[in-house]
Amino acid sequence: MLAAIAACLLAVSAAGAAEPDPASRLKLLVEAYPESLAGIEGNRLVFKDGGPPLDIDDGRTKDHQTALANGDVEDSLQQIYPLGACEAKPEVDFDPGRIRSDPLMMRLYGQSAKAVQADLVPVKWFGETLRVTKRQGAAVALETVRDELAAKPELKRYLTPSAGTFNWRKVSGAQNMSVHSFGAALDLNTKFADYWVWSGGKPGKVPKYANKYPLEIIAIFEKHGFVWGGRWYHYDTMHFEYRPELIAIAKAAGASACR
Repeated sequence: MLAAIAACLLAVSAAGAAEPDPASRLKLLVEAYPESLAGIEGNRLVFKDGGPPLDIDDGRTKDHQTALANGDVEDSLQQIYPLGACEAKPEVDFDPGRIRSDPLMMRLYGQSAKAVQADLVPVKWFGETLRVTKRQGAAVALETVRDELAAKPELKRYLTPSAGTFNWRKVSGAQNMSVHSFGAALDLNTKFADYWVWSGGKPGKVPKYANKYPLEIIAIFEKHGFVWGGRWYHYDTMHFEYRPELIAIAKAAGASACR
């Protein structure tokens, strides 16, 4: 099965780095969520709660839009996220992190709004209080981001007011769940935001890329397990989401946005 997964994975990342093999990616996924993931058995993820294992590869070949709408675990690990305080125009349909497995996310954070809400905790954020999930270390990671950003007061105007954290909903105009649904995403001050749809984008046509947030902010979020929506072809520059597995895979690949 891993050989079949390998055939589906991209041969080279957009950053030009050598890739971890499929088994290594899955190992990093398990290590990123020690609270919930116990290991891998064949084509299945095994959970510590004793619940039913989850298929890694559903056996279907998908184009990009189909993977966005209904991705499996294997699909979510295909594209390698590039790290660093550099800006690189994303290639067509390069959206590392936008493809997710909704069944996996629900197993990690909660199957319903009520279940997710039970694990939300307050996080102080530059004069605001945000509600963020404590599951998988997300709230602790965001507090660490906050503490590092607090040492750079010149950045505060970009960070607050936050445009939101928890919101049980699907991605706008799409079929898959937003990571906001799981209390594991944060939007910054919309005053500086660029979003492909707001800029006139539509399926098959994405407008010229733009970003107004200092790259120093992005590097600090990435350092603590968050991916940035500004790395996506379908960009959303105010958006960060906690995806430690993608950061771990990027580090293993040496994937850099500064190349």
